[in-house]
Amino acid sequence: MSSPPTTRLRIWDLPTRLFHWSLATSVIALIVTANIGGNAMEWHLRLGHVVLALLLFRVVWGLVGGHWSRFATFIPGPVRLLRHLRGQGRPADKAGHNPLGALSVLAMLGILGLQVGTGLVSDDEIAFAGPLVRFVSSDTIAWATNWHTGWGQWLLWTVIGLHLAAIVFYSLVRRDKLVPAMLHGDKVGLPADLPASRDGLASWASALLFAAACAVMAYWVWTRAAF
Repeated sequence: MSSPPTTRLRIWDLPTRLFHWSLATSVIALIVTANIGGNAMEWHLRLGHVVLALLLFRVVWGLVGGHWSRFATFIPGPVRLLRHLRGQGRPADKAGHNPLGALSVLAMLGILGLQVGTGLVSDDEIAFAGPLVRFVSSDTIAWATNWHTGWGQWLLWTVIGLHLAAIVFYSLVRRDKLVPAMLHGDKVGLPADLPASRDGLASWASALLFAAACAVMAYWVWTRAAF
């Protein structure tokens, strides 16, 4: 019996790839500025709002983006997750995020969202205060500050470490070229009957509009400190 035909398939559309590398760069810069402290905290604040805009965009794009970027496509149910853990995954699991990879992505987005949220209401009582501190109680500010500078940082480091370890494992052991796919958007050797992600001018234009709207919303949050 012959194997089903395979093909090169567009998995990650351009907006998803730009989001991924923009988020990675911003998170690295956030970690660096947080450890430098001092005047670098001004950049830490700015970068926090950049990440806020990126996360808002990813939520929107997770609903209307390319096929493999949508939450409905890659968030695994219990049956799919169990099947993957048993080594009985389907070809579609190798296209976008596999079930474990999807959970990793959701965890990272959730932790980043919590870090951004707590950063907005944090106050070190020295030189830095989030733009929304005046809208919450002192107890909330204290909890958010402790989380943002304590457990939140460690959780973020842990998730990033696991993410990088998984990339190395799948690249070297499973021979799954995850990084190149996130650069050019395509994967090879996939079943020809799998759908490709929409990735053209119309998709880019809509992504640009959504990104602009998310940037405006993040900027609006930033300006709450001025009123």
